[in-house]
Amino acid sequence: MRMRLVEQPPQETRAFTENDLTGRLDESDVETIREIFNTPLTGSYNWDYDSANAKIRRLYELGKRHNWNATLDVDWEMSVDYNDYPMDPATNPFNGYHEYEALPEAEKIRFAWKAHAQTVAQFLHGEQGAMLVASQLVSCAPTADAKLYAASQTFDEARHVEAFNMYLRKHCGQLYRINPNLKALIDKVLEDPRWDLKFIGMQLIIEGLALAAFGTMTQTTRDNLLRQVVELVMRDEGRHVAFGVNYLEDWIKTLPEQEIEDRAEFAYQASLIMRDRLFGMDVAAEYGFDVDAAREHILKSHVTAIFQHLLFERLIPNFKRVGLLTEKVRAKYDAIGALQYEHAAGDILIDWQKLDEPLPVKGVFAAE
Repeated sequence: MRMRLVEQPPQETRAFTENDLTGRLDESDVETIREIFNTPLTGSYNWDYDSANAKIRRLYELGKRHNWNATLDVDWEMSVDYNDYPMDPATNPFNGYHEYEALPEAEKIRFAWKAHAQTVAQFLHGEQGAMLVASQLVSCAPTADAKLYAASQTFDEARHVEAFNMYLRKHCGQLYRINPNLKALIDKVLEDPRWDLKFIGMQLIIEGLALAAFGTMTQTTRDNLLRQVVELVMRDEGRHVAFGVNYLEDWIKTLPEQEIEDRAEFAYQASLIMRDRLFGMDVAAEYGFDVDAAREHILKSHVTAIFQHLLFERLIPNFKRVGLLTEKVRAKYDAIGALQYEHAAGDILIDWQKLDEPLPVKGVFAAE
């Protein structure tokens, strides 16, 4: 196996061939591309092994009970119509944009599938970041309950990486680069030495982003296979966010005021990035569109409004519950129209019944 170290993620789009040779390759044929990051992670042992948080232990038990297998439980033979749009055309963020509207209908469909692959690639890259951060939390989380849950979450995230990678290989044939702003956010969380900022960055912000993006996808996609994958992943992510909110609620209030403000400002800046700067423009650039004008058009689209609503509906009440909606940042959220969500339910009140419902796996579909 050849190892290639890089200073940044590959920028080119990778195409998967129809005849995947993976099964016929040996180690000399494979090149692994690695990018190094360094972190001053401070780990800890926990020697009492006591379970002090009943909610976290219950979430851990749910995770054990609802483990799904990406290879066996997803109906990978489900048909996909490449001659139709992958999402409801009425929700296409490029509707009305002159350069897109000038394309022939067949080219619009090809454009839509490329844009679809670009979106799912961000799911894949984000899940790898979540896997890496969760693995750090196993070492640096201070209690036995949190270490156990972080270990189970690491396995969840590995399953998500596997599932989205399989989907892209089997049904999209392309892998787009990670959005630079998403990469910067993950890097910040990975490289910060504070364990609680890792909790805030991953369990509240990045997982909250994932749930908003997945919720948007389930509302707009026509691809039942992707909907199945996303619904399975969402069940896991719902537990992850509930873990973070419940665990951080008691911790944040013990910090000095300035440290709370630092974390509140980090959460606000991350929210701005997610609201405006995570829309990939690689496909628009491929087609020669004016990228800046296309981005401005997307930000005003209906699907963006859905995403932003789902994002702040989850983030703001969670921030408020754990103490990150401070007086200093309230005005900033109000200025971007996000403060209206502060009284939403958030994730502190866990819907145990929903989390324990049967998973939408292939066997359940067959029985129905």
